[in-house]
Amino acid sequence: MWDTLKQWDRDLFIFLNNLRIEEFDGFWLFVTQIETWTPLFILFFILILYFYKPKMGFGVIYFLLFSFGTTILSVDIVKESVARLRPNNVEALGELIKVLQTPSNYSFFSGHAASSFSVTVFVALALRKHTKWILAAFIWPLLFVMSRIYVGVHYPSDLLVGAVVGSLIAYGSYQLCKKSLGEVNFL
Repeated sequence: MWDTLKQWDRDLFIFLNNLRIEEFDGFWLFVTQIETWTPLFILFFILILYFYKPKMGFGVIYFLLFSFGTTILSVDIVKESVARLRPNNVEALGELIKVLQTPSNYSFFSGHAASSFSVTVFVALALRKHTKWILAAFIWPLLFVMSRIYVGVHYPSDLLVGAVVGSLIAYGSYQLCKKSLGEVNFL
């Protein structure tokens, strides 16, 4: 059964990667860079400080950064433990896929997916009572995650697991934040 799941994952990756349209390469390379999203991070910080006021806001930002840091640590530990090669480093896939990036570290699970969902889920939980528009922030992790298949560096399972792990860490960090800063401040 495990081999069947791995084959489906590989086949789905090849199919999605081959949907690539060369005219969009620049867009997806832009989207996949973390630096591209810096203005969004600044907006998140501004919104948190605006809705929670500085003293409480810095506490919320602390837990947001805690969530992010915990996620990155988890990614690093699991990647080294599992040691799954990225699709761009698998010779058998060389003729079947298009690769726009060539990272050499391991694939499982995606740090891009985990970190983007960790940040977005935490911010959405923290701000959902203040503005319903915060749900539009989920456009970021969805584009970010799709870019990883497009550039040829992650299997769909890497992304799915990363998104789930990041979301769970964000939820746990948000619960710690509420408990530490006073639940009444989040109602």
